[in-house]
Amino acid sequence: MSEISNLNPKAVWQFFDEICSIPHPSHKEGKLSKHLQEFGKKLGLETLVDEYGNVLIRKPASAGYEKCESLLFQSHIDMVCEKNSDVDFDFDNDGIQPYIDGEWVKAKGTTLGADDGIGVAYQMAILADNSFKHGPIECLFTVDEEVGLLGAHVLKEDWIKSTMLVNLDSEDQGEFCIGCAGGVNTVAKYNQSLQSPAKDYLFMQIKVGGLIGGHSGVDIDKNRGNAIKILAELINRISAEGDVVIASIDGGNLHNAIPREASATIGVEYKIKETARVITNVFIAEKQSELSSDEKLDIELSTTDKAESVFAPAVSKSLIKGLLACPHGVLKMSEDIPGLVETSTNLASVKMIGNEIVIETSQRSSVSAEKENIRKMVYDAFASNGASSVESDEGYPGWKPNVNSKIKNIAVDTYEKLFNVTPNVGAIHAGLECGLIIEKYPELDMISIGPTIIGNHSPAEKVSIPTVEMTWRHVLAIIDTVCNS
Repeated sequence: MSEISNLNPKAVWQFFDEICSIPHPSHKEGKLSKHLQEFGKKLGLETLVDEYGNVLIRKPASAGYEKCESLLFQSHIDMVCEKNSDVDFDFDNDGIQPYIDGEWVKAKGTTLGADDGIGVAYQMAILADNSFKHGPIECLFTVDEEVGLLGAHVLKEDWIKSTMLVNLDSEDQGEFCIGCAGGVNTVAKYNQSLQSPAKDYLFMQIKVGGLIGGHSGVDIDKNRGNAIKILAELINRISAEGDVVIASIDGGNLHNAIPREASATIGVEYKIKETARVITNVFIAEKQSELSSDEKLDIELSTTDKAESVFAPAVSKSLIKGLLACPHGVLKMSEDIPGLVETSTNLASVKMIGNEIVIETSQRSSVSAEKENIRKMVYDAFASNGASSVESDEGYPGWKPNVNSKIKNIAVDTYEKLFNVTPNVGAIHAGLECGLIIEKYPELDMISIGPTIIGNHSPAEKVSIPTVEMTWRHVLAIIDTVCNS
């Protein structure tokens, strides 16, 4: 066990430390799913699992409280796997290494997985603690949330018995969520056989870094640089001076993370070698002035070995034009909720897979028609610039706020009594599983809460120690109030 297991509340931190030791990337949460199943059975609790690995554990009411409304807690068990480029780490086999830094818990060079491992830890602590009185409690642990809310997509419609749900996947303590955006992912592909360079090109490698990245919903309005867009802009400027072909290109990793790093190997005519360096230096200065003050754009341009194969000049040009045309960032702010992003899109990753270049994007909006409009914009950006195919997945629905929610009122009242502060209640520009769950259980009354997590989906992720304890106290107060209301 690491040093975090001595923090308070001990049960929550000990369970989180335990979770960190078990690899649980998206699509590969089997070990953690099995661990939770064994955990529930050891406690003698009814434990259900479906074929996808979603787990539901039921804790019966305390004696005399059997007639209380049943309360469901829910979180996802997968984590985003991002690491610094100089860190040697295998997310499939290595345990996350958490450590204390002042009032924060961080991980050594990787994402921490507090999103949503801390939610899982709260649920485990609720199930294991017999020191408080409660009505019937259910704890739902879902898989593959970070890669499209897949576990919630396949959730059985006859599992949940509760009338109220507390989702534990929010990231601002004292900020309660009662609604979220819907989303869709769009993938473009450039499928073209590689060929030997038609000219005697000089090959250069471009590396873009120094950016913060972040969550493509929560952080999309913070003016953070997109490494792929920056890379494409620079290549486009260089190509204005002479022929450029692409030998390789890579950037970003996940559809819901703003890309922090990107790189490409390009072939250029010898005559523009020095011009390319001048263009790059000017470009860095211009771009840095456009970015948020906490980002330090780093671009490296260096000569490299001759590439044996490249994409044809026309394909290389079409790809760069497609990346430039693809929108990224906020398209519209909400007219109903001040400060809330209504519609956005994220140019998330570009990868070479064999002879194919695959580009992933994600679109979000709390308005279904706007979500479709931005999806079409992304489609047109690539379809009109030579993409072999552009396809979108089925997406996921939003969650319409219920201002008369009983669980919302309970959460607000208990928070005010505990901390003498009125919490903020609103919606977020990010996908929550609540949207899919309420589609299957339309009568379920829901709210989302959680401790403060900063930098999630990046190696800068950290969770606030004091707010973890505050949220735990709040969770217990909600249980007590539901039980006695």
